[in-house]
Amino acid sequence: MRTEARPPSVGHVDNGRMPRTRPFAQVDVFSATPYGGNPVAVVLDAEGIEESDMARIARWTNLSETTFVLPPASPDADYRLRIFTPTGELPFAGHPTLGSARAWLTAGGAPAREGALVQECGAGLVTLRQDGDALFFAAPPTIRSGDLPPEYLDHLVTGLGIGTGGVGQGAIGSQWVDNGPGWAVVEVASAAEVLALTPDLARIPDAKVGVIGAYPEGAECAFEIRAFAPGVGVAEDPVTGSLNASVAQWMIAAGRAPSRYTVAQGTALGRSGRVRIEAADGEVWVGGGTTVCFTGTAWA
Repeated sequence: MRTEARPPSVGHVDNGRMPRTRPFAQVDVFSATPYGGNPVAVVLDAEGIEESDMARIARWTNLSETTFVLPPASPDADYRLRIFTPTGELPFAGHPTLGSARAWLTAGGAPAREGALVQECGAGLVTLRQDGDALFFAAPPTIRSGDLPPEYLDHLVTGLGIGTGGVGQGAIGSQWVDNGPGWAVVEVASAAEVLALTPDLARIPDAKVGVIGAYPEGAECAFEIRAFAPGVGVAEDPVTGSLNASVAQWMIAAGRAPSRYTVAQGTALGRSGRVRIEAADGEVWVGGGTTVCFTGTAWA
């Protein structure tokens, strides 16, 4: 499907620069079925757009993230990416990384190195690889890890409604899993407990937290995860690459998950997100399906 933006006859931005049309794509990420995953808006050829205008565009698209593709500053990168939520900029996020890579490749981008693509972002250089129709990124190192303080864990458990109302047995594990956005995670005993949660996000307005639980052995997916981020204006994110990346690093290293598994996310929102995790040679790779669903132009 193709849409064409019609520029206004007269326009300006805050710094007086006249905007122009730029290639634009909206990409569905982490689903084998288009419109089943998490969308990201991608403005290609974004050089010259001021930061304030990037933030304004991201507020207007009202998606969990909007990205802007720029020439790289590093000679080792294929492009540079800036990632905005409706409330601010992130140094790294997973589904925008994969969706932006798919948009860049579809628009004719050619990686400098065969078999790999390197994105520059606020978190540094992120390597991506392709496996059939799926794209994977190498999980960046966490900038904060370790056990959650007991008082903060209690605060999250209360706001999330874990172990209350006859739902489940409460938290069985928790960890800081912050690779840029500020994530924490709480593990519960089962996927059913994850899906049954009805959190009161007004009690944890600044949280960025995931809740994960295992499916029975033999199920299609090993885990169900949900991501709540009222702290950045996202009540529940449909599918979250950054969270899955750092949760995988923690759980695989701690022996709480196998080296290769699939996570379901978005089920509670009517989505069919599937995140593939593969650990090999000291790296954790996070990937899934990516589909360009809309292309056109942006006036920016």
